This record gives sequence, C-alpha cells and structure tokens, in this order.
Amino acid sequence: MFGRDKSSIVDAADALPGRDAAMPIPDLHDVLGTPIAGPFPEGSRQIVFGMGCFWGAERKFWELDGVITTAVGYAGGHTPNPTYEETCTGLTGHTEAVLVVYDPARVSFDELLTTFWENHDPTQGMRQGNDRGSQYRSAIYTTGADQLAAATASQATYQERLEQAGYGEITTEIRAADGDPPVPFFYAEGYHQQYLAKNPMGYCGIGGTGVSCPIGLAG
Repeated sequence: MFGRDKSSIVDAADALPGRDAAMPIPDLHDVLGTPIAGPFPEGSRQIVFGMGCFWGAERKFWELDGVITTAVGYAGGHTPNPTYEETCTGLTGHTEAVLVVYDPARVSFDELLTTFWENHDPTQGMRQGNDRGSQYRSAIYTTGADQLAAATASQATYQERLEQAGYGEITTEIRAADGDPPVPFFYAEGYHQQYLAKNPMGYCGIGGTGVSCPIGLAG
C-alpha cells in the first residue's frame, strides 16, 4: 500500500472501502462563526476547489467578503468518508479540497475563480510545489451549469496568460459536482478545519505562479 506510485489516480476497484459514517466536525466556523455543514442561507451557492494543501487554500477563501463559510475535505475520488491518513496513501482517489459557500450578491463567482487560479500553480499535475501525489491535484467541482461554463471558460482564458509567461498546459480537473455521477465532498477531520486560524505558524504550501488572472472571466 505505501509503495504505490501516487502520481496517478487509483482505480475504483482498488480504492480503500471507507466507511458509512461522516467525520465528526465542529458545528461552527472558527473564524466566521457560521455553520460549516449547514443549513446554509437561502440563495447561497456552493463550489469546491482543490489547490494543493487545503489548510492554506481554505484561508484564501474565508478572507473574502461575501463568503459565508468554508470547510476542508476530500473530493474527486472513490472512498466514502476517508480519513486524512487514507487520503495520503493515494488509495482513495481524492484530492484535498475546500468547500466554499458564498452569497452571490456580495461576491462574484469570477472573484472566486480569480482567487483559485492566482493562488496555486494549475500546471503541475499530481503535485503542488513540494507536495506530491494525487491528493494535491488542482480541481474545480462545480454546482450548476453556469458555474461549469464559467470555470471552463476561465481555464481557457488563464491558459493564454500562462503560455505567454512560459508555463505549460493547465491540468486542473473540472467536473460537475451535481453531475452523473456526482462528485461528493467529504468533510475532513475536525482538527483540519480552519487549521491556520488555530495554528497561525502552521505549514502553508499555497503559492501561485505570479501570473495575474483577468477579472470578468465568466463574462
């Protein structure tokens, strides 16, 4: 198990079985004071981003005005309700992910996409900096046809900017979380939630390319 090459996503047949029970998590966001597992306000929207280590990625989004709550977890794989240790083996297929619940009247989806693209390197495949493995891959899991269209368009726009700066092809996985099959988000253990608020000197591997992403990507 521990000798497996984690640079590829495990097949469903070879993935760990997981469990039925969800991870116990705090009721409220440690910074925002809002529920991290709902209920969420009427009219709010959800999006899930993978940007490498989820500790630093989550902080980028809770700092945005108009974001109602954030949570870290695992998405895009096969194993139901995995543990952090299981995800680290590469045998769940998940990437470390951040759930962002936002008020579209206060923060645009374009601003969320810009935060996503500018704060990691989406061209690195199954790693992010020194963090290596399928759990660190770049990903966007959308809710609604409008989010999927906007995310796809933003990738094409940012690809042009990256190529001009000498970067290669974007490897970001973009899928509809509410598609067929769906892409569920599994909450990570409680100690991971808002980790950098509780541990201000903790590890943060988040870092972008330095290439700016134009505002208004979704038109």
